[in-house]
Amino acid sequence: MVVETLSSDAAPSAALPSRKALREALVPFSAKSTATALTLIVVDYTLFFAGIALVAANSHVLVKAAASLLIWVQIARLFIIGHDACHQSLTARRALNKWLGRLVFLPSLTPYKLWEVGHNVAHHGFTNLRGKDYVWVPFSKTEFSQLPVLRQWLERYYRSGWGHWLYYLIELWWKKLYFPSKQDVGGRRSAYLGDCLLVSVFAVVWIGSLVFAAMQSGQSAAINVLFGFLLPFILWNELIAFVIYVHHTDPDVCWYADSAKWAKAQPHISATVHIRFPGFLGALLHNIMEHPAHHLDMTIPLYNLKNAQRALEAIVPNRICNRSFSLAWYRNCVSKCKLFDYETGQWRGF
Repeated sequence: MVVETLSSDAAPSAALPSRKALREALVPFSAKSTATALTLIVVDYTLFFAGIALVAANSHVLVKAAASLLIWVQIARLFIIGHDACHQSLTARRALNKWLGRLVFLPSLTPYKLWEVGHNVAHHGFTNLRGKDYVWVPFSKTEFSQLPVLRQWLERYYRSGWGHWLYYLIELWWKKLYFPSKQDVGGRRSAYLGDCLLVSVFAVVWIGSLVFAAMQSGQSAAINVLFGFLLPFILWNELIAFVIYVHHTDPDVCWYADSAKWAKAQPHISATVHIRFPGFLGALLHNIMEHPAHHLDMTIPLYNLKNAQRALEAIVPNRICNRSFSLAWYRNCVSKCKLFDYETGQWRGF
């Protein structure tokens, strides 16, 4: 694809091209292929069920562990496809996207409609704006000091680098996605209930099949459920929490309490980090780390994101927060990004 390059001063103080102009430059990358989408779904679901079958059929604990990792990876890959479907970027057919999204969200136990409202509207509409975006929102020093002791402990653990999984499990999946209270989502609709019931039925069948296989083969039902469901689901929570965290958290990335300052900062570029993974890892996660291009234009499908990101960085050189992933960078990030001073725009420790 050839994209006309906009002129943009690379100096950090220079104004960025408008979001409209940037999106127009990336229009060629919004082309969608139903055949590609369906192929990805068939391949990833086949591997997901193959992992479950390996856990159920093989009694060797090392095989079960390897199969558990396969299930985990496929939960993530299927979720990323569903994430695209929820953005209406997977195929050109709106109704098809809705049903494919529900289908591929099942292994991650993600209710489609609740994810759509929370992610598409709140997160994408108000990225890193406190009071609107609700994912990984940092407390101020004053707010943190007023929290109950247990909640302070949880926040310390969430942001320690070891507790991301628990953050997603409690603060996002349990509170916002799985049969959430009216207080947590601002109302109840039949679509929310239907999608929650749908993922619940899938979970029951998934766990039940592992138990049934154990009974038929004389294996331990607890071991089957551990490797075939519980461990992959916990690892999935860790992965998605980590991905969301590094997408929008960095010592150089700001959060905002003032909507005017937030809008002026052009958060579709400034509040989104491009993480460069080594080797095949980016492709393994369906290019979800090519995140600035996705935040700029949600209609770009995952199978075009890598090229779209490359084109975007050519248009606005030196203006995107690029990070090559390393443990050193990650340790620096989690050590510095604990609380946020909304007056000075600086991260600080506990």
